[in-house]
Formats: sequence, C-alpha cells, structure tokens
Amino acid sequence: MAGTRNIRLHLKRWGSATLLALLFTPGCSRDESPVILATTSSVGNSGLLDAVLPEYRAAVVRPLLVGSGRALDMLAAETADVVISHAPARETTALAAHPDWLYRKILYNDFLIVGPDEDPARVRDASDVVDAMRRIARSPHKFLSRGDESGTHERERELWAAAGVTTDPSRLVIAGAGMGQTLRIAGSSGAYTLTDRGTFDALKASVKLSVLKEGDPRLLNTYAVVWSSKNERGAHFASWLVEGAGRDVVAAALRERRVTGFTPWPAGVAGATPSARPH
Repeated sequence: MAGTRNIRLHLKRWGSATLLALLFTPGCSRDESPVILATTSSVGNSGLLDAVLPEYRAAVVRPLLVGSGRALDMLAAETADVVISHAPARETTALAAHPDWLYRKILYNDFLIVGPDEDPARVRDASDVVDAMRRIARSPHKFLSRGDESGTHERERELWAAAGVTTDPSRLVIAGAGMGQTLRIAGSSGAYTLTDRGTFDALKASVKLSVLKEGDPRLLNTYAVVWSSKNERGAHFASWLVEGAGRDVVAAALRERRVTGFTPWPAGVAGATPSARPH
C-alpha cells in the first residue's frame, strides 16, 4: 500500500471515492470490514468461538457477547450482521416481526442447576427440575439470576413460572453479568444458579459449584443462527456456519474435544423454527 504522502496525492487527483474503490478491489483476500456477530455469553465463554471464527476466511468476524435478547435487538437495529441465540420464546417473537429473517438450529446442550456441593436446599433429592426450583424458593439460600434478558434468564423465568413460586426477593440476587462471571459469583458466594452445560464444562475446574439437577426435558437448550436475507455479509457467514465448511469446523472442534458441552444439530432433523427439537 502506498505511503501517506502518496495517498494524499491520489486523493487530490482522483477524489476519495475513487481511491477507496481501488483499495478495496477483489484482489484483497479478506473483506476489510468485520462481520459483527452478536451472541450469548455462553457461546463465548465455552471457547467455541475461539475454535471456529478464525477458520472463516472471507472476513474477520467480531463477536459481541451481549446475551440472546440484546443480540436479537441488535439484528433488528442493523448493528449486528448475524446472531447466535438460545432464547426460543424471544426468537419466535422476533421472527414474526421480521419476515425477512432466516433461522437455523446448529447446536444443542442442556441447562443445569448448580450450587454448593453440600446442597443445603436438597436440590439433588428433587423429583424433577420444577421440584428443584420449589426447593430453592422455599429454602433460606440465595439464587443468582442472570437478570439480563439472555436465553438463560428466559429459561429461568419459565422454570419459576412452571414451579408456581419464586424465591424471596431478598434472596434472588441479580448478577447482571455474563454466564462465566455469574458462575464465579455463585461459586464464591455459595449460591444456586442456572447455567448452560457448555460454559460450566469450560469453567468447572475453577468454580466451587456442583451439578445438582440435570436431565429433565425442560432443560433442553438449543442454539440457532439468525440472520436477515437482506444482509449479504451476514448471510454469507451464516451459510458458511450452518451448511458450509463452518459446520465441519464446529463438528471437528467438538469431536476432538477442543470444546465440550455441545452436540451438533443432527443432520436431517428439521431446525428452521424455534420450537424444533433434536430428537
């Protein structure tokens, strides 16, 4: 690339528009402008993005870990090019409001209720996840909520509603933070919390928390790519991730256990709606 002096000379001779056209011709191997990927902190904290995004060669992908609700708002405001979300209720509403948006499930795992190993609320003894939430609500112990309109927060509220009870406001602590930081706070304070398996697997060696309830069908956690058909840059990356080489990159990272806590969405299983399930 020419030095600053030459650039100024070209600007005077041809004007800025002409120079920019020359600088960004197809000869460049990568688009200079980043693809903005808005996604949940659980995807980022798990290490998945570190394993996958560098393999996309068409452009740099810049992830913003903002939670699923905020990510979908950013796609609507056109401040993000593509989203990875795990909030089916919010996704359903957003897709109804934006007929030009496209949607595809790519991964799934499950939510976990975690807490101190001594388990003073006896969550391990619960018959199911609804009973577990009731035991926490009726105990004198704290529950740490994301409180950030994320997919995890969405599921927490659904579980409280199914249980027909919520913990006392004095014991419902709002973390207002991503999943990784929420786990660290819960571990240091002896609180219960809801987490996705991917983030917990990545951090379990460094937090003082144990899995106390898992395996309930109501804890299924699905991840989807959402993008606008009108956004060419977002659509190109989404296609790479959903049905192109990116799908193989994700599968390899999981197969080689460079990332754990997720399962690829099964080939041949419908995944074009928020209500889709992998089984």
